Parts: sequence; C-alpha cells; structure tokens
Amino acid sequence: MSRRGLFRGAGLAAVGAAVGAVGATEVPHWCGWDHPPLGGGYAAAADNQEAIGTSSVNIRYFVQSSRPLVALTFDDGPAPRYTPMFLDVLEAAEVKATFFMVGRNVRDHYQLVKDRLDGHEVGNHTWAHRDLATMDLPAIQDDLRRTHLMIQDKLGRTPTIMRPPFGHLGGSTVLAADSAGYDVILWDRQMHERRFADDVPGQAKDIVDTVRAGSIVLAHDVGDKRRLVALRALKDTVAGLKARGFEFVTVSELIAEAAKPSVERH
Repeated sequence: MSRRGLFRGAGLAAVGAAVGAVGATEVPHWCGWDHPPLGGGYAAAADNQEAIGTSSVNIRYFVQSSRPLVALTFDDGPAPRYTPMFLDVLEAAEVKATFFMVGRNVRDHYQLVKDRLDGHEVGNHTWAHRDLATMDLPAIQDDLRRTHLMIQDKLGRTPTIMRPPFGHLGGSTVLAADSAGYDVILWDRQMHERRFADDVPGQAKDIVDTVRAGSIVLAHDVGDKRRLVALRALKDTVAGLKARGFEFVTVSELIAEAAKPSVERH
C-alpha cells in the first residue's frame, strides 16, 4: 500500500470511529437530512401516530372537472409593494382568485386588502413562511393556528385550505392539516418568473396554452421585481384564458364543483 493510501485508510477509520462514538442519531444533523433543500428532502411520514385522525387527507394539484374552470392563486401576501396592483388587475377583469396569506403579513398589512376581497378566497400559508418539512407536529399546528386566528380576526374569513411554503410536504404537515380540517392545495401550473424574466408575452402564452380544466395556477403577489413579470402578464393571461372559454373560480369553488354529481353539472 502506498503512503498516501495508508493515510487515507487511517483517516476513514478515524471518521468511522467518531461516528460510532457519537451515535447514529447525530448523523442526520451532519448530513443535513433534517433541513431539506428547496428542491425537496427528507421528512418523517408521521412523527406522532396518535395524531392520525382520518384515513386520508386531500392533497390537490388540480381538480378533475368536466367544465373549463381554473383557479388563480397568489402566495405570500398581503404586502404594500404588489398586492394592491394584483387586486387592481383582477378587479378590472372581474376575476376572482385565491390568496394564500402569511399570518404576520395579515397582521401588518390587513388594511390593504380587508375591503377588497369580495369574491376572493383566503387560504392559510403559515405564520412566517417557514419550511414546514423541517418542523414537528406541535410546531406546525401552532403555526397554522396562529395564522388561522389572525385571518379570522383581521379579515373576517375562516380558511378551509392551506398551502405549505415551497410546496414542501412532510408527514407532520399532513397531520396538522388533518387536525385543522384543511385541504392541502398545491398546483399544476405556475408563473415561471425566472424563465420569462424578460418575456412578459411569453409568460402569458405559457399559462394560456397549458392550463387544463380544473387547473390550479401558482403565482406570487409578494417578493422582488421578478413578481412584475407575473403582474404584467396577468391581464393577457386572463384575456387569453377567457378566449379559450375558461371561467375563473376560487379553489374551494373548484373543489365544490368537482364534487357535484355529474347529472347536476349537466
């Protein structure tokens, strides 16, 4: 064995001995498994078996619909920078949408939206936009509860749906949604603000061309100047979808429509 190989082998043996001495429970912390990256990561299926209340929880990317319905959704607000501008476009187009609001933003900026939500829906998007996949059940329940109560207090609405930040789902998130009676809402189409940063017509066309009956479209009404792409594309997006025969509904209306018996729908 070469001298370099000898040292390498000794080093690996030392690392192995250290891991054995510390114990396997510390390895996830070293490897970062308890801190999932934005692209996804590890999270327990259920960290509290006693908290399982129902056999399943609805997690929806879109809703099966025989009618050309679409739900626009906007995350992270309300905030002064763009939320009122999004509401202006929706109002002018006579289109309703669903806003997944952050609790502390509702606390700080509810006056921006409290008189402008007629026809719109408000969903729970957690208190401070933390990654729920890194939190345990009690922490997630407290987070959702605080946001729920703030929306009730400041906006007079009672949310029935929630969206986890970044779309990250862990078992504890599902359990917390179950305990609160929430449906978990994800999406099947979204505004790609980086891809279309300098191509507003392209952003609108991408949504108009790809939306299907029952689609849930993700956009954001809070953030940096990238949000202006979605904002500037919104008018043409709405016009294009209307030209295709689509009707705009809230997420809960979309769910309710899909639940109707087929005879009633026709």
